[in-house]
Amino acid sequence: MTNNCIYLYMKHIVLIFVIILISMQSCSSDQTNKDRIALNRIDSLFTALYPADEPGVAVLVLKNDSIIFDKGYGLADMEKQAHIDGNTFFNIASVSKQFSGVALMMLAEEGKLSLDDNVKKWFPEFKADFFNKITLRHLLSHTSGIPDSRDRSDRNFVLTSTDIESYSYMQNLDSLNFEPGTSYEYMNPTFQLMYTIIEKASGELFDTFMRKRVFDPCGMAEATYFEAGKNIPRMAHGYLYDSLTHKYNEFDYGEESFFATKADGGLYTSTHEFVQWERGLRDNRLISEKMRQSAHSPKISIKEMPYTSYGYGWFIEEKPGYPVKVFHTGDNGGFQIYAGRYPENGILYLFFSNRNDRDRESTATKLDEIFSEAGWLNSVSD
Repeated sequence: MTNNCIYLYMKHIVLIFVIILISMQSCSSDQTNKDRIALNRIDSLFTALYPADEPGVAVLVLKNDSIIFDKGYGLADMEKQAHIDGNTFFNIASVSKQFSGVALMMLAEEGKLSLDDNVKKWFPEFKADFFNKITLRHLLSHTSGIPDSRDRSDRNFVLTSTDIESYSYMQNLDSLNFEPGTSYEYMNPTFQLMYTIIEKASGELFDTFMRKRVFDPCGMAEATYFEAGKNIPRMAHGYLYDSLTHKYNEFDYGEESFFATKADGGLYTSTHEFVQWERGLRDNRLISEKMRQSAHSPKISIKEMPYTSYGYGWFIEEKPGYPVKVFHTGDNGGFQIYAGRYPENGILYLFFSNRNDRDRESTATKLDEIFSEAGWLNSVSD
């Protein structure tokens, strides 16, 4: 090959590299623009929904390992005029269930219990024989058939009862709503059973086990379960709007039912701490990859929720045109909570609110659309 040919060949190679580089820069610039538009759309969505002088919401989006959106809207405490941010503590209500579920799965992997154990093994005082065929898997997936027969005639009991008090009716329960494992019915008391199972299997108090074995390993230094009189850091109050007085009234412990139960819905934490929980799950610090995948796999379909099933402590949505979404909602008093994740794409998104008069499902759908249009749901990242 002559020097002239070599020169032309090298020039051609350099030209190709330049074209590739320009193309990559163009793609990068295009994605950056899409990201900016998406973040602005998220901000506009929540600004319109949550006025600055009313109860509001903390919003966070984690993409891979980076928090790309983190903002608070409105007030955590109307009396103190304290503003919401990523460190505000909300009662996350039923989103708490995944923490109890993971604790149960941890103990199963340690051989201290089996998810195939029947309820009678852990509660021999329960009289009915049908508890022999209800397993811990049924509790985790809301497929036990156990009815919610808690006595609601005593208002004080409804407002203040603890886990053990709340599920005590099961001792004399004499019928099921359906054969275990054959249907889905969302049930809080069955997750309350995990409070006692975790204590018996671990030999530690529920709060002690959750602190030492779940919260601390994930870096959730301040996460705590509600107790009357307990100091909860930077706590938001739940609120309910009174259309007659045009005022927001507190609507949490003392105003609404079953705030004092822990395993099914008593956890107070922030969006910032919840990111630590997500990282702990991704890193398999608590349960194995195999167990986590099992928890995030459909166990029973939910007729009332299109494309949706329940796993072990999580809902699973398999909506056409979208990757699999693993999520949970939480409602108690004025608190309205959403925690969604797209595991295949490294996306976690949270919006924790202390008012319950917004269409949460519509908001989640709009966020899903924003993520999709930004290209965040296209590639596998996690």
